[in-house]
Amino acid sequence: MDYLERTVDRELDELLPVAPAIALDGPKGVGKTDTARRRADAVWFLDDPAQREVARADFDLASVPPGTVLLDEWQKLPQVWDSVRRQVDAGAPSGRFLLTGSATPVDPAGTHSGAGRILSLRMRPMGLHERGMVTPTVSLSAALAGGAEHVGGQTAFSLRDYADAIVDSGFPGIMATAPRLRRALLDAYLQRVIDRDLPERGYDVRRPATLRSWLAAYAAASSTTTAYSRLLDATTGGDSNQPAKTTTIAYRDHLSQLWLLDPVPGWTPANNPIRRLQQAPKHQLADPALAARLLGLSAASLLGTAGAHMAGPLFESLVTLGVRVLAQAAEASVSHLRLTGGDREVDLIVQGVDGQILGIEVKLAPEVTTSDVRHLVWLRDQIPDRMADLMVVTTGTTAYRRPDGIAVVPLALLGP
Repeated sequence: MDYLERTVDRELDELLPVAPAIALDGPKGVGKTDTARRRADAVWFLDDPAQREVARADFDLASVPPGTVLLDEWQKLPQVWDSVRRQVDAGAPSGRFLLTGSATPVDPAGTHSGAGRILSLRMRPMGLHERGMVTPTVSLSAALAGGAEHVGGQTAFSLRDYADAIVDSGFPGIMATAPRLRRALLDAYLQRVIDRDLPERGYDVRRPATLRSWLAAYAAASSTTTAYSRLLDATTGGDSNQPAKTTTIAYRDHLSQLWLLDPVPGWTPANNPIRRLQQAPKHQLADPALAARLLGLSAASLLGTAGAHMAGPLFESLVTLGVRVLAQAAEASVSHLRLTGGDREVDLIVQGVDGQILGIEVKLAPEVTTSDVRHLVWLRDQIPDRMADLMVVTTGTTAYRRPDGIAVVPLALLGP
């Protein structure tokens, strides 16, 4: 499969000429190495024991060749992080080091954070706009800047296409494969996490079936703020054999360190005029295809009776993935808003570097009614001076702006 340009490529184009060291972080299979290798003059693969021993013996990186050097899977030898930091302190030129990592180090004790020396960029599975299937006409960065007065464009992308996009995966090596192979690869991905990745990090999974059940419960809670205690009950149906709370906390922590869990935090604005904000995270896996696979859902079942209850939450997962990729490129953060009691909710809050806000609601259906935008209108009334734009992301075919000023944008038309 030919290389598809990633949104993070644009970030690297901007940052490599000015930053001496950049780390790409994200789950295995997301494409970090492929993206970084296109910009590197030399590569050290630190998951190769022989190469790792060479690096271990060269703390000062004296044998590193000139140009841009990629240190792949650096977490296998955490001392490399400190080595790079020291090189930066010593005056390393711009674009000298790229680091890629699929997990935070097992034992980070003594390792410097790298703050101010090594720039970290998150790399996620491919959003819909990156998969080469759509032609966006609406810019998220322009909406965040308040400069997207005209909203237009049309797409032939259908509800079935969105269901396919959910289960196809945003992992580059998986998404273009035949359906049966894709399902097998997703199963193998999840099994590798349980059988290999967690044990390699020193976590002994004593009951693999229970961990997979907990992951399935987490997947079923996608796009919700379901309490972890309820996830625990759902894991084994509330019976006496359910895992201890400390065990599931360990699941959550270790899976987060592998970038497999990607929850959306609750919005915590500075100088907040909105009271009763809930801080519980909204649950998301790294890729909605993983959630669909854990739940045994296909594109057909998402559109039928068996999986219809998950079509909306997993469409929101797909939207959230794309928005986070786009927001990072725009130097913006993504969170969600929910008042205690749940009487007001906004699915996604995108906040720019100057504090401007883009509020986004996600709707599986193509039509948008006044009822669908009531929480966005409420948000605009609460903080009118900070609202850059308001948007409903749908499965429709046409992008337009409603008379109340709210943009309606099919996901297939949303891009950088």
